[in-house]
Amino acid sequence: MAASSNSSLSGSSVSSDPDDYQPPIWKSYLYQLQQEAPRPKRITCPREMESRPKYYGREFHGLISRDYADELLAGAEGSYLIRESQRQPGTHTLALRFGHQTLNYRLFYDGKHFVGEKRFESVHDLVTDALITLYIETKAAEYIAKMTTNPIYEHLGYTSLLKDKMVHRLSRGRTEPRRVTFQKDERIASPLVRRSALKDTPEKQCSYEKIHNFKVHTFRGPHWCEYCANFMWGLIAQGVRCSDCGLNVHKQCSKLVPSDCQPDLRRIKKVFSCDLTTLVKAHNATRPMVVDMCIGEIELRGMKSEGLYRVSGFSEHIEDVRLAFDRDGERADISATAYADINIIAGALKLYLRDLPIPVITFDLYSKFIQAAKNPNAEYRLEAIHEGLLQLPPAHYETLRYLMAHLKRVTMFEKDNLMNAENLGIVFGPTLMQPPEQNALTTLNDMRQQKLVVQLMIEHEDVLF
Repeated sequence: MAASSNSSLSGSSVSSDPDDYQPPIWKSYLYQLQQEAPRPKRITCPREMESRPKYYGREFHGLISRDYADELLAGAEGSYLIRESQRQPGTHTLALRFGHQTLNYRLFYDGKHFVGEKRFESVHDLVTDALITLYIETKAAEYIAKMTTNPIYEHLGYTSLLKDKMVHRLSRGRTEPRRVTFQKDERIASPLVRRSALKDTPEKQCSYEKIHNFKVHTFRGPHWCEYCANFMWGLIAQGVRCSDCGLNVHKQCSKLVPSDCQPDLRRIKKVFSCDLTTLVKAHNATRPMVVDMCIGEIELRGMKSEGLYRVSGFSEHIEDVRLAFDRDGERADISATAYADINIIAGALKLYLRDLPIPVITFDLYSKFIQAAKNPNAEYRLEAIHEGLLQLPPAHYETLRYLMAHLKRVTMFEKDNLMNAENLGIVFGPTLMQPPEQNALTTLNDMRQQKLVVQLMIEHEDVLF
């Protein structure tokens, strides 16, 4: 049976042209095994048990020994009962007959029944799932161990073909961004200070790689893994689904799936509080629309506004802007007609950046930037910040680059808006970088460094980016 299912893909072929894509033939071996798995057989207690918990039925036999439970279950594969433990009174054990032996599991209840990670509405469902899992993992242990060695995800590339076609269509005609890079020259002591050591070079194709956001999922009806093409067995929580693109795979296969998630706009429920890379990939953009639109509006009519970014707009109006972006996306109206006070737009931009689940300067690079700011040598301090910038995810780097260029232009109107790089650093420091552990004392101690990092990025924007 296993051999025939292994060859089920042999007749499949795929063209390099996405238009000629043919779906794969799913492997049926594990599905057939699930159909063959023993069915649960409840062994009921012949007498009424006064000590029976209300969440158990007649399968509860009270305080009986392992040996007696074994006698009651003998000869019936898939039979089960619940008993109170003799060793630990007050705790309960699920006794299950499988493989001609009685298996005993500590049974728990917290509103649902469980012996491990999975939680079930009824003991019958728990036993059904356990028998399926035991049967498949016993009969097909070697097959399961090898099922990821020749994945259709890579062999056929059927998922990537469709995604690549969409990305190619949306990105057609898009110009590549340019960035400043350092020219290696040992004769130059400080490449950050010596502008002659800089050169403009085309940036490499930006992949904007994104890992899948897998979460345990219960599939209704038969489902097959989109990585290995094998059946996802069990009654509940059979596998995981990417909440951003909808890819369905086994839990063990999810560890092997490449970081090539292409978020589906239909699955993106909101703009604010959405992961930055997820949002820009879903919209096939280089930066979040909120950043582009708010900065565009501010530069159109707010650059001379006194206290720009420091003065707060009305919180209820800022909330209205957030709801508009979440509801209407790029069609959100943030014009002067809708919001005459530019501080509302500035406040919405700060709120968006502050509410990112992963800050623009990511958690894993936070300490690197803080340490860079503590360096007493000004040139080495800038070098360290530049090294940190190059380690940012592409979407984060591009967002930060665009924002710093904007804030640099804001400082050019300092006579009118009274906002220099230091003032903007005070405002944006805690917004753009937050410590991994939300510790108030850490945040307070790092405020000076947060301010300095942003201040230096504004002042040296043309060199650092």
